[in-house]
Amino acid sequence: MNIEQLITMANQIGTFFKSSPDKEQAKKDIVMHIKRFWALSMRLQLIEHTQSHAGKGLEPIVKDAIIEHQALLA
Repeated sequence: MNIEQLITMANQIGTFFKSSPDKEQAKKDIVMHIKRFWALSMRLQLIEHTQSHAGKGLEPIVKDAIIEHQALLA
């Protein structure tokens, strides 16, 4: 899948969860949602983008979630 599409989808998930008062829980919820509903290949593309392109285009909470909880996505 195109990385731009994945970024858009990840940011939509982040928008939903970022209103949570507990930011650490919101980051975990973002990652768990992605893990539940995305194919492994999509998750690996997102991890690779975060590592090689510093998460360009990702909302800060989404980028932080991926970096902090990367092991859950792989």
